Amino acid sequence: MAKLRKRPHTKIVATLGPASTSPATIKQLYMAGVDMFRLNFSHGSHEDHRERYETIRALEAEVGRPIAILMDLQGPKLRVGTFPNGSITLRRNASFRLDMEKTEGSDERVSLPHKEVFAALEKGTNLLLDDGKIRLRVQACGPDFAETKVMTGGRLSDRKGVNVPGAVLPISPLTAKDRKDMQFGLDLGVDWVALSFVQRPEDIAEARRLVAGRAAIMAKLEKPAAIDHLEQIVELSDGIMVARGDLGVELPPESVPVLQKQIVRTTRYAGKPVVVATQMLESMVNSPTPTRAEASDVATAVYEGADAVMLSAESAAGQYPVEAVRIMDRIIEQVESDENYFQILANARTAPEPTAADAISAAARQVAQTLSAKAIMTYTTSGSTTMRASRERPSVPIVSMTPEMSTARRLCCVWGVYCVHSPDATNFDDMTSIASNHALDAGLAKRGDRVIVTAGVPFGTPGATNVIRIARVD
Repeated sequence: MAKLRKRPHTKIVATLGPASTSPATIKQLYMAGVDMFRLNFSHGSHEDHRERYETIRALEAEVGRPIAILMDLQGPKLRVGTFPNGSITLRRNASFRLDMEKTEGSDERVSLPHKEVFAALEKGTNLLLDDGKIRLRVQACGPDFAETKVMTGGRLSDRKGVNVPGAVLPISPLTAKDRKDMQFGLDLGVDWVALSFVQRPEDIAEARRLVAGRAAIMAKLEKPAAIDHLEQIVELSDGIMVARGDLGVELPPESVPVLQKQIVRTTRYAGKPVVVATQMLESMVNSPTPTRAEASDVATAVYEGADAVMLSAESAAGQYPVEAVRIMDRIIEQVESDENYFQILANARTAPEPTAADAISAAARQVAQTLSAKAIMTYTTSGSTTMRASRERPSVPIVSMTPEMSTARRLCCVWGVYCVHSPDATNFDDMTSIASNHALDAGLAKRGDRVIVTAGVPFGTPGATNVIRIARVD
């Protein structure tokens, strides 16, 4: 087994792109602290993503450690049409028409080839164009048109995006492109599928049928409508991503930090991983150092107990991808060395559910703290034993041992977890021996130290955490 990197509890997700395609750069990103790589299917060809996937798997074999791969589906993109000269200027209080005509637009009208948008409109509805830079208000509408008044004007260029805040659009989060991309990614062997444009619990159910257990599903919360069904969406998903950039288009900026806390708290309560994403170190696209505000933003997510924080353009297209990961890693490490960090997490800890599995996991944290154990060692097949241990946010590392490589990879984005692909134990002595050897090999403990071991008996039974053992490393 390769020695574990000395990593903080909070994980790092990095997006790959033109700035981070070479095997050398991807290895540098991993060594700097990346736990999961994101393949953004809004950009790049299937061949591009295949090459990056194969590079990651080759790196995984080289370092002898599981590495997670997340495919992020594009989702529906609602966009206006084009203009003869590429753009127009909209004046405040002017009239402007949106319709289904396929002709080029003018300063009086433009094509909006999405009947689903018109189906959701009514008089007084606000429309946001170009990430909210332009705001229109519907004066009259029908199944294929909307007459609007320009409330906030500006330059509008070809194919800019359209948002309808406050409305649930009758549209699936999975386009024909997404379905094709998903099949490609699942055939490759991605570990997580991030689902964009989630509005309702039914959206997760649809994706679940298509994924059919071949990967874990991460719901991206970027539509305000999803917040109305937050607990149901969390329950149906395997993980959650807080897509703050898109949330901030349809909501006032001051609402986003409050929603972030709500989403993180709800997902943590459910014992599932939550990733905080978008514009975390945005200035590092062009600068070798972040702003102080960006550093504080990352720190806030860590203090909240998020499982992971994510880099987007910073690592995909920026000038300093490796530096961005290193700085994010240093911010995380600094926060987690704060003597108040674990107390803050403890204050947000919820009572365990009245099940044997939750009782064992809570006890493991308490015993580890009381005995100054060096690690909590979990045996798991499905990952549920490890996820319960992580939900407790213990101050010691959680080493997850599983015979399933797919489980080991999926757990790479879970707070505090170090994943090991390991043969399953067959009895208690075997369990203790394997756990002790991994603790030694990983450099987490030395001979004579205590570790806490949790597992499910009969061994290999998914979701049956019912045993806790105090072991000495020998």
